[in-house]
Amino acid sequence: MPHPHPTRSFDPNLVGARECGAWVAYYRRKWATLLVVSVGLVRAAFRMRWRPTLKGAWLVLRANQLWAPHPANDPDGARRCMERFYRLVAAESGEPLDTIEAARLEVEWWRLHRERQRGDGDGAADPLVAALTDLYGFVYQASTDEIRPAAALRVQAMDVSDRWVADGCHPDSPLIAEERALLVRSYAALLAAVHR
Repeated sequence: MPHPHPTRSFDPNLVGARECGAWVAYYRRKWATLLVVSVGLVRAAFRMRWRPTLKGAWLVLRANQLWAPHPANDPDGARRCMERFYRLVAAESGEPLDTIEAARLEVEWWRLHRERQRGDGDGAADPLVAALTDLYGFVYQASTDEIRPAAALRVQAMDVSDRWVADGCHPDSPLIAEERALLVRSYAALLAAVHR
């Protein structure tokens, strides 16, 4: 059997821990820290060579900075950055990917999360889980039924993160460890799904 491309062979423990670090840096508005953590996250999650990894981490940082202000953020700018990021992912993986659609799906879950976090709408998790499922299914070309558990666990991690934010973003909060554990479980489920 051929080995899967490295972008489908990530370490869930490493990716989950680094994403947790990225979320902490984002909500504390520690942009330099977010850039450093993003380098590790992009490298761990997509296994790209170093030059595209560095460029990709910069694009992820810029997308997050454009998205961060509320309510006067720049979703179009964030989508443009993420489209360039997904172009790097596609080029490195050699797999076909509609990078415009991938960026649209990425920023759509950001939007749904922000609405849920801010108490807009009914607060149901289902639309956010569906949006992440759509993104994962699209990027990894995997069955949505198999991907959904990974998306649901990531939304649970977001809920813990949102509690941490509401509590004041304390860097020594036990909620960070809970968030990290859920992200690791989410990426383990994603890895299993993309290998089926």
